[in-house]
Amino acid sequence: MFVEREQDVLRAASMYYLQDLKMEVIARHLGTSRSTVSRLLKRARETGLVEITLRPSSTRAPGLGRSISAAFGIDTYVVPVPDSAGSVERLDQVAMTAARLIGSWFDSDMVMGIAWGTTLAAVSRYLAPKPTRGSAVVQLNGAANMRTSGVEYASDLISSFGSAFAAAVHHFSVPAFFDYPDTKAAMWRERSVRRVLDMQRRADIAVFSTGAVAGAVPSHVYSAGYLDETDVRRLHDEGVVGDVCTVFLRGDGSWEDVSLNSRATGPTPAELQRIPRRVCVVAGDNKVAPLLAALHARVVTDLVVDEVTATALVEAVAGRAPGRHR
Repeated sequence: MFVEREQDVLRAASMYYLQDLKMEVIARHLGTSRSTVSRLLKRARETGLVEITLRPSSTRAPGLGRSISAAFGIDTYVVPVPDSAGSVERLDQVAMTAARLIGSWFDSDMVMGIAWGTTLAAVSRYLAPKPTRGSAVVQLNGAANMRTSGVEYASDLISSFGSAFAAAVHHFSVPAFFDYPDTKAAMWRERSVRRVLDMQRRADIAVFSTGAVAGAVPSHVYSAGYLDETDVRRLHDEGVVGDVCTVFLRGDGSWEDVSLNSRATGPTPAELQRIPRRVCVVAGDNKVAPLLAALHARVVTDLVVDEVTATALVEAVAGRAPGRHR
């Protein structure tokens, strides 16, 4: 009986994908059957040992990715999509790519921080199971709001990441925004809250998107009762273009003196910058302004973005005065 081992998966994948050998030949080399070789190759794809990427000749993705990486000093993964693709299709394609990348980066004895939202909910649906040991998934921002608890939505999303990696899950049971800064300060002294904050600070990787006020696929924080009309007007008056982890940003990436941020529960850009790998997943033209703000705030190390949005981002950067985008 053939016992499947990690080295056999590697040998089969190398012979098939690098040496272009047929399955029958590989089976003879390994002393097994063609069906077993097929199973080994499937295992190589599922574990991320082998990654298959389609590069249509007409795509602008590689050039766009290089332009964004050069401008901001980050790793960029541009997902090819037709210009005619709808918002939902673009989101799905980006979510699939992000899920595959996250699976290749996250491993045993690591901590991953997750910011809930429309985009991350899409990513969670495409996560392939990858059991790990000693790992943890922690929620980065609170979820309760003034209309509904919001907790079930965020809890399910965070739990889906935990289930995919067989990781311990740490929920953050606080509101998305406190009514008063003093209340937040008091809660941040509670041991139960400090335990989650400590886990957030231990994160090896953070996964988030940028929030935008409008669009065909609206950001959850703006569409589910987290802000009232007075809050939205104040954000507009203060020049806010979007948010990262429910911390609001102006177009130039500034955030410290935005009034609502004193009540927000997500990590600030300064706190995010302490996490080694910070993955921003973005799809949609309406995300260009908040994405550019996030890049100015230097909270992104890895960007996964659809081709249409990447094109708009490069055009927006090109339209600025020299040196302003760095």
